[in-house]
Amino acid sequence: MSTISTEPLADEIMKATHMALMELFSTNEHFYYCSLITTGEALPPLISAWSYEALERFAKNNKYEDDDKELIKWSYAESPYLDFGSRHFDKVRKLFEQRPPMDQTRSEMEWQHEFDCRIEAMETAIRKLDQLGIFGMDEDRDKIVINVEVMPPDYSNTQRAIRLNPISALSEWLLEAAEPPPSTSTTGEN
Repeated sequence: MSTISTEPLADEIMKATHMALMELFSTNEHFYYCSLITTGEALPPLISAWSYEALERFAKNNKYEDDDKELIKWSYAESPYLDFGSRHFDKVRKLFEQRPPMDQTRSEMEWQHEFDCRIEAMETAIRKLDQLGIFGMDEDRDKIVINVEVMPPDYSNTQRAIRLNPISALSEWLLEAAEPPPSTSTTGEN
């Protein structure tokens, strides 16, 4: 099976994320979104974040009106902080290389198991950082949405956001960015 369990992987993701976030948060901007981003193959994560100041800069530089800012407010890909602190994730990338490959050599069940292990390690890392107060405490914690997101997005991102955040932090994100649950209709009718 794998040569590394998910616990050391989660710990290393946590360390890398912590170092990158300490550097990011030293900008003294007011961050409202911070996520570990991965692909549908659960490749090593990277950070994406938005601050109110970064959103204003982006809007000004791109001549966005206030209404247009909603288009990029939660966009991981448009963030000027996409892949911030990448150098801190070198060891994480090496640990991912030691995991079973996410390719066609795996059975569907093996592939899903490995995918789930990787996502769980990322979620555990973010949860531990939150418990340490990295994202603020009390009222300050309610000002930022944290997550582990798979791209392209799916409903699992919404489920993780609900698990990782106090509901008071999620109100805007749920209305503006959350993926809806998969349709249970087989006919395409509502």
